[in-house]
Amino acid sequence: MQDGMTPPTGAAGRTPDEEKRAMRGFLFAFSAYFLWGLLPFYMKAVDHIPAIEVVAHRVLWSVPIAGVVLLALGRTADIAVAFRSPRTLVMAALTAAIITVNWGVYVWAIAVERTVETALGYYINPLVTVFLGALLLGEKLDRLQLVAVALAVVAVLVMTVAAGGLPWVSLALAFSFATYGYLRKTLPIGPSQGFFLEVLILSVPSLAYILWAETTGRGHFLADGGANVGILLIAGPVTAIPLILYAFGAKMLRISTIGIMQYVAPTMVALIAVFVFGEPFGIDRMVAFGLIGLALALYTWSALFRRRA
Repeated sequence: MQDGMTPPTGAAGRTPDEEKRAMRGFLFAFSAYFLWGLLPFYMKAVDHIPAIEVVAHRVLWSVPIAGVVLLALGRTADIAVAFRSPRTLVMAALTAAIITVNWGVYVWAIAVERTVETALGYYINPLVTVFLGALLLGEKLDRLQLVAVALAVVAVLVMTVAAGGLPWVSLALAFSFATYGYLRKTLPIGPSQGFFLEVLILSVPSLAYILWAETTGRGHFLADGGANVGILLIAGPVTAIPLILYAFGAKMLRISTIGIMQYVAPTMVALIAVFVFGEPFGIDRMVAFGLIGLALALYTWSALFRRRA
C-alpha cells in the first residue's frame, strides 16, 4: 500500500479514529465507576428509609430515563420484539430479580454501617466470575487464576474467623452480581434495551409496593410534608445514568481495560467507608483486603498475559 493510502496510527498501532473511540470509551466507563464510587453518599442520605422502598423507587424512576435513552438511540423496536419472545421475557425477569437482590443488600448494608463489606464484595466479584466460568462453562483456569481464587477463599476465611460468621454481605453482592453478569449475556438484546426491559418488568411490583406503602402510612415519599420526594426521585438518575454510561464504555473498550477499571468503584467505597463514615478497619480486614488485592493483581496479570498471547 502506498504511503498516501496508509492510515496514520497511534499507540498500539491504532488509527486516530480508534484512539478517539477508545478515549470516549474510557471517559464513559470511568464516569460510570466514579459515580458508583460515590453511591454510598446517596445511600447514607436515604438510610432512614427501608431498603425495599429505596429499591422500589430506584426501579420506578429509572424507567423514564431508560426509555428516553432508547428513544434517542432509535431502538424501541427491539423492545417490541422482546415482548414477543417468552424466553427473552423469562430471562429478563430472572436477571431483574437477581439485580434487585444485589441492590437491596447494598442499600441495607450501607444503612447499617457495613459499607466496608460492600467494597470487599465488589473486589471479590471478578474472582467469583472466573470461578463461575470454570464451574458452569467448563473454562480452564491457569495457575495464576487458581492462586487468585485460592487467595480469595483464604480472605473470606479470615473474615469468617474474625467476625464469627461468614461475611455474607460481601458474598451476596459478589455472587449476585457475577450471576447477573453471567445470565445477562444470554439476553438477545443490547445493554440499554436489556436495562429498560428489566426495570420495566420490575416497575409493576415496585409501583404496587409504593402505592401500598403510601396508602397504609408506611411510605416515605409523601411523608413529612414531602421532604423525601426530591431524594427519592433522584434514585432514578443515580441508578440509570452509571449503568448507561458503563454500557457505552464497555462497547468501546477492550475487556482487559474494563477489567482493570472495575477496581475504581470499590476502592472509592472502601476509602469513603473508613475515612468519611468512620467504619472500623481492623487487622482482620487489613489482612483480608491485602489477600484480595494480591489475588486481583494475579488475576489482572493473567488476563493481560492472555490478551497479549
